Amino acid sequence: MRIVLISYSAEGFALLHRVCEQAGHLPVAYLHARSLRPSGPTRSGAGDVVRGIVDALPGGMDLLIPGRKNALPHIVEGYQADLIVCYGFPWKLSSAIIQSANLGAINVHTSMLPKYRGPIPINWAIRNGDREIGVSIHWMESEFDSGGILAQESGIALRDDVVPGVLWGEVDRYIERLLPLALSQAVTGFPGTPQDEESATYAGWMEPEFSWIDWGTAREAVHNQVRAIRFGSSGKSGPVATVADRRLRVIRTSLQPADGIKMMCGDGPVWITESVPVADSAS
Repeated sequence: MRIVLISYSAEGFALLHRVCEQAGHLPVAYLHARSLRPSGPTRSGAGDVVRGIVDALPGGMDLLIPGRKNALPHIVEGYQADLIVCYGFPWKLSSAIIQSANLGAINVHTSMLPKYRGPIPINWAIRNGDREIGVSIHWMESEFDSGGILAQESGIALRDDVVPGVLWGEVDRYIERLLPLALSQAVTGFPGTPQDEESATYAGWMEPEFSWIDWGTAREAVHNQVRAIRFGSSGKSGPVATVADRRLRVIRTSLQPADGIKMMCGDGPVWITESVPVADSAS
């Protein structure tokens, strides 16, 4: 198959490219979004990401960075693509884009669909105190993460201190195992296992209030709030809290007695083990 790859980073493209080639397929172009939505402003740091993708770009491979999506169907058709393989793309792909490849498009999603459809499933799994996540590979439809499932596996542990590099490395190993199966299913036109719509949940962007700690909430909710934001910032940030008339950005907490600041929540104590004054931290 001739495959157009869509991903979020040089590492993501390299993973998809390697697995597709090992499965006997031919990547013909890369597609990357520099903005969170079509025609939207360029994301902070997008230039560095694109530079990394370009530096790692295989010889002869085209990198497409569209500002709008109305031209995408014609671009994909121009590459005579049989399949689109997506892993990390913030735009909703229209039916016209999906149908521009002969077989359609498949997507790698880091949850056990239909749970946590949407852009940040791992953050929500941490927020909700889940003990593990999984990886699903499914057909893409016009609605986010709703198509038939081609391959799926759970078992990636969410430890109390979720280290992004470690977790993403485990996710990559799951993708290496599952994507060849999904590709073989796609070749046959297998429609995938339908998702149970009644069990579907959505993992959208966190509400603005989630950036602030309310000490009146349950202590596990506060602890998971800190964990989720730390994961989303690659360990560099956390929610803001008022502590003894000071504003702190809370990086780490403990549910067990530990060295640090003891704070009372709605149902018991939590210990702040790492924090920085707001004025000294990145906003």
